[in-house]
Formats: sequence, structure tokens, C-alpha cells
Amino acid sequence: MTPQHSGMADQVWQNILGEAQQTSAAEPILAPFLQATILDHSNMGQGLSYHLCSKLACAAMPAPMLRDIMDKAFAEPAIVQAAARDIQATVDRDSACNLFSSPFLYFKGFLALQAYRVAHSLWQSNQRSLALLMQHRISLVFAVDIHPAAVIGSGVMIDHATGLVIGETAVVEDCVSIMQSVTLGGTGKESGDRHPKIRCGVLLGPGAKILGNIEIGEGAMVAASSVVLKPVAAHDIVAGVPATVVGHTKTEEPSKVMDHYFKCS
Repeated sequence: MTPQHSGMADQVWQNILGEAQQTSAAEPILAPFLQATILDHSNMGQGLSYHLCSKLACAAMPAPMLRDIMDKAFAEPAIVQAAARDIQATVDRDSACNLFSSPFLYFKGFLALQAYRVAHSLWQSNQRSLALLMQHRISLVFAVDIHPAAVIGSGVMIDHATGLVIGETAVVEDCVSIMQSVTLGGTGKESGDRHPKIRCGVLLGPGAKILGNIEIGEGAMVAASSVVLKPVAAHDIVAGVPATVVGHTKTEEPSKVMDHYFKCS
């Protein structure tokens, strides 16, 4: 991790610690929860390991085993860096989020994404059955189904998250915003590279379905409830079933602006 990114992760964690202290003082009934989840931990990786373990542990993955897996994954600087960027993205883009601690504690899109990062690490280290078990638990607990082989960048915001599906060969680059009930899926029984590639700065509206090994170009926008079956050029806006081009984005990264409205050109 570069000093800049290390500093960002440290700063985000310091913000979370400060907010937890303030909330504990203002709402004493939450003090034990905040102490165990945030204040007992010296860095974000330790906090995420504890918090996700408390949510995902089960008979098949008992807490001690899962905590060991989580601790190893969140010892990786790149994973913690990505988590910090995801939190910053959520604070910057989500009008309902004005605390750094909110996504860390309560937002299942953020939590599911960080748990996916652990499963992805297991997949890359050829612990694939364990990675699939982790995917299963994430899906049950958070209603978010991300295949551990999918490749997802950082600075990603998953808003609301319920019903999100991301397939095995999908790619989601940095600085993407994804709303609830989005599917990045295949088109049938084909094998191999069969899922969408979502480039930087894309905004995917609620209920959007992008199917097949197609590219959604940099800075594009997919309107709510659209079904996309063909590639989308950079900075195009597509809408409809099947989706067609209805305009062009006015900003380089609509994912940051979060404006779902458009006028047809």
C-alpha cells in the first residue's frame, strides 16, 4: 500500500473511531456494541474481521475458523485500502450517509462487498470450495450474490444492495455505483467468459439487467429496469427493454453524481 493509500485507510478508521466514541456518549445503550465492533480494534482490518465474522459465522463456518480466515484476508493492505475507498465512495455519493461509521456498521452493500473480497482472496489461493461456501453465506445473510471469481475494483458503492447478482466472469472497475436488484449475468448455458465488463465511472440504475460478455463503457449510465444485451459505448445513457441509447452523460463519472434522471437526445 502506498503511503497515500495507507494514510487514507488510517484516516477513514480514525473518523470511524471518533464517531463511535461520540455515539457511545450520546446513546449509552449502544456503547457495548460499538466497543466490541469498533473501539476494541486498532485498525480497520481488525474491525472488519470481527464485524463480518459476527454476521457470517454458522455451523459450517464456526466463528474461530471464520475469524482466522478473515484475519488473514484483512492483513492484506490492498483489501483494507479497497474497503477504505468503498467507505469514502459511500459517504461521498449516498445522500443518506453522513457518517463514515454507517456503512461499516449497517450498510449491507458495503459489508457484502468486503466479505466478497475475502471470498475472492480464497478463490485466488485455490481454496475454491471454501470460497463458494463464503459466497453462499453472503447470499443468505445480505441477499447479495457475488461469485468469488468476479473481479471488482475499489471506490465502489453498492446502494441498498438487495437482489444484486454478479456472475463468475464479470468485471467491475473502480468508481462504479450500483443500485439494488442489478444483475450482471450470462445469457444462458454458455461457458467461459460470459459476463459483463463494467468500466470506470459507470452508474447502474436499480433493477438494471446486463447480460452476456458485453462492455459497459467508461462513464456510461444504465437507466432503472433496463435490459442491456449489447455493448454500451463510453458516456452513453441506455434505457428500455431491450436497452437503446437515449442520450449521453454530462459528466465524466456519473457514478459520482448519482443523477438517475435524463432527457432523451
